[in-house]
Amino acid sequence: MLTIDYTEFHDTHQLQDWEKNLIEQAKMAMAGSYSPYSHFKVGAAVLLENGAIITGSNQENGAYPSGLCAERVALFYAGSQYPNVPIKALAVVASNEKGITVNPISPCGACRQVMLEYQMISNKPYTIYMVGAGRIVKIEDVKQLLPFSFTNVSGME
Repeated sequence: MLTIDYTEFHDTHQLQDWEKNLIEQAKMAMAGSYSPYSHFKVGAAVLLENGAIITGSNQENGAYPSGLCAERVALFYAGSQYPNVPIKALAVVASNEKGITVNPISPCGACRQVMLEYQMISNKPYTIYMVGAGRIVKIEDVKQLLPFSFTNVSGME
């Protein structure tokens, strides 16, 4: 039997200031979204253990599926600019023509695999915040999002 451990909040009042800031950075990152086809903007913010916050937004392309999700944009940039700095947390939020989605969005399978691999590289779990207008879901370990994951990468197990 699979179980997923998570905490749910209905607003940011119970969160610490750094968590609120990370969520705000993810919301601001949506402004950089290039989503003329789906009209679905996604923003992500990655907090590194050195205090740096790296943001990303989804980038679509007419030559589908050449686009990239916000989570991977932020993670790949963090990995290339700060290759030896572990991740502390990642926040993701989405909006459509009506504003921020009521329910949080969940990262796609490809993003989950990338998130897990970055966790495996540092050998430290990090927290994921999936943010909607009506609730926030907090998961303490990326492994919760990808049970039975592919982990045989360069001998990582």
